[in-house]
Amino acid sequence: MYAVFRTGGKQYRAAKGDVLRLEKIEADEGATIKFDDVLLIGEGADIKVGNPLLSGSSVSGKVVRQGKSKKVPVVKFKRRQNYLRQGTHRQFFTEVEITAISGSGAKKAADEAPVEKKAAPKKAATKKAAPKKAAAKKTASKKTASKKKVAKKKATD
Repeated sequence: MYAVFRTGGKQYRAAKGDVLRLEKIEADEGATIKFDDVLLIGEGADIKVGNPLLSGSSVSGKVVRQGKSKKVPVVKFKRRQNYLRQGTHRQFFTEVEITAISGSGAKKAADEAPVEKKAAPKKAATKKAAPKKAAAKKTASKKTASKKKVAKKKATD
């Protein structure tokens, strides 16, 4: 079984036993963390999708360690302006081992398919309205064309 959950402004796919590097979370090493923003839970063909979240489902994990990533160079440069600024950045992270995934009542992805079929006829109705507008534009262009011809005849006389 796997789950897609949201934390730190990002989404992660995880299964039981996976070790993930997440954005820094204020927790001690060895502490248990619970993620309630679960978007999807699945196992084979049985997939439960939230709208946007699954209520009553959660992902639990244990903090393995806190750390900093490798140094990344940061360069700001503008040519011909005598401007160069160099620096480095190290992002904090929290390494978490997923211990449990618990999920409850949500619609399966197959149950949502009929909703999409209902939306299709609405699109067809809007296409029918478009030719009427085009016909109105054609008649307007004929009127302006006839006016131009009259003006040309007066100019030649």
